[in-house]
Amino acid sequence: MSAAQRWGMTVPLEGLPLTRQADVARELEDLGYTDLWTAEGMGTDGFTPLAVAAAVTSTVHLGVAVAPAFTRGPALLAQTAATMVATAPGRFTLGIGASSDVIVQQWNGIPYERPLSRCRDLLRFLRTVLAGNQADHRYETFAVHGFRLGVVPDPPPRLLLAGLRDKMLGLAGAEADGAVLNWISADDVARVVPQVHAGGPGKEVVARILVAPTADAEHARAVGRRLITAYLNVPVYRAFYVALGRDDLEPMWKLWADGDRRGAVDAVPDHVVDQLVVHGSPEECREHVRRFVDRGVTVPVAHLLPVGVDPLQACRDLAPR
Repeated sequence: MSAAQRWGMTVPLEGLPLTRQADVARELEDLGYTDLWTAEGMGTDGFTPLAVAAAVTSTVHLGVAVAPAFTRGPALLAQTAATMVATAPGRFTLGIGASSDVIVQQWNGIPYERPLSRCRDLLRFLRTVLAGNQADHRYETFAVHGFRLGVVPDPPPRLLLAGLRDKMLGLAGAEADGAVLNWISADDVARVVPQVHAGGPGKEVVARILVAPTADAEHARAVGRRLITAYLNVPVYRAFYVALGRDDLEPMWKLWADGDRRGAVDAVPDHVVDQLVVHGSPEECREHVRRFVDRGVTVPVAHLLPVGVDPLQACRDLAPR
């Protein structure tokens, strides 16, 4: 990894108590990581860990990939982003995404309707208010009347949009500052990045990359298979992989639909796991991550999987060289 290349890590580190967040953030910055990014799904929220990191670091960039577009009201999301920018000026990026019907509707009781339009409307609203302007407008998917931020970030944060398929990637290029990619192989990056850059120059492409920091390939694959069956049967992810022409996942999808969960896990081929989960020695992991960068990712962000190793030691081993 060259000195100029950004190299991120997902925080908090799974397997460490949250009381250690501040110490971990300091060490990751000292190790040379340029970026600390959060996710927001089944674990922690996307902003509290970044606030902890902001208080104890000085140069590392902080980002959320991603905050669901439905689960916070537009004004609250803008307030949260503005607060992060004021806490860490010039060091925060807000990623938003449509998320899924599971998180939005089943877990939060919010109708999961018109996700593309919701993301477009939210980006336009955020652009307006984060620039210090008042929002008084009826968008297609929500209305905001008379709202203006009390804390106006200067400069405003960059806004990214998570995308999988053509329309969302095109929206990321047209109305956001770039895209967040997830559950994608290095080879497939080259197929989707041009759709983001079609929206104009200077687009950022953040990729959350699953990393199993172990040389035990069979253990890494076992962990990867369980994750792949859990995620790639969610309708939005399955549709993405169908669009990519991934026929090698058809047996897994059929067994899952038939209720054979164990059979579905066993049906995920080794080569699919090896494409979607980075594993091996530290140098082999870095080399795999470089493939993402070579194909157009500007900010690779490792997400360590629990494979029985000390996650902080894994961060030390995987630190930029």
